[in-house]
Amino acid sequence: MGRHHNLWLACFLLLTTTSGCERRDTGNPVNASKYDSFWLWAGVRPQPVLDQAKTVYILEGEVRASDLESLVLLRPETPEINHADIWMVVRVETLDLSPDVYRQIFARLERWSGKGNRLVGIQIDFDANTRSLGRYAIFLRDFRRRLPEKYGLSITGLLDWSANGDPAELAALSDVIDEAVFQVYQGRKTIGGYDRWLTKLDALPMAFRIGLVQGGEWTEPQSLPKNPHFKGYVVFLLNPAVQNDPVD
Repeated sequence: MGRHHNLWLACFLLLTTTSGCERRDTGNPVNASKYDSFWLWAGVRPQPVLDQAKTVYILEGEVRASDLESLVLLRPETPEINHADIWMVVRVETLDLSPDVYRQIFARLERWSGKGNRLVGIQIDFDANTRSLGRYAIFLRDFRRRLPEKYGLSITGLLDWSANGDPAELAALSDVIDEAVFQVYQGRKTIGGYDRWLTKLDALPMAFRIGLVQGGEWTEPQSLPKNPHFKGYVVFLLNPAVQNDPVD
């Protein structure tokens, strides 16, 4: 959900344009009230749909490439949600985490858990390009080894993993994570031609969800619900007044 994803999107659009397969979104706008799993990012105000949530992924902080010693917190206070499963999200710009950062991340997990939340685990938000999946798998294996056993491990993913990822590297990822959530949007708009990429998810050997953006166009491919690894959707919530504005 960051700068490297923007670069990937630019390459994707160039390919779809030159191959003649780029198209306008023709689906229906994503109505968050029809879903039960959500991302709540920093700066996004809670919405009534969260009352019906079964799962919420909440951004807690980020590790910046310019500061490898700190987890920068992005929420003013620890959430207290007792009606839904919670994943604490940490966005990372680098895989070179220091021992201090690991300690800070795990301390935040314990703090969230201590508030009575039904904390499932941690989601790592990192824009791993397809050529770096092997290194990413090594990082995640080490992260999992450090992570207390009571917590699950989720990651965000890019759609081109399914088409261009090395099968051995994808298998290595599936061995250490509990799920991946693949985004079909960039900023506040759905990526055109997403259906061509989603058909290739059948070959992925891992449990996955699909990440949608609130208000974005979406039509569910017929094959998706039949995929035994598909576990549902996560909707990225937006502040209503700016749902059509660009975002970094």
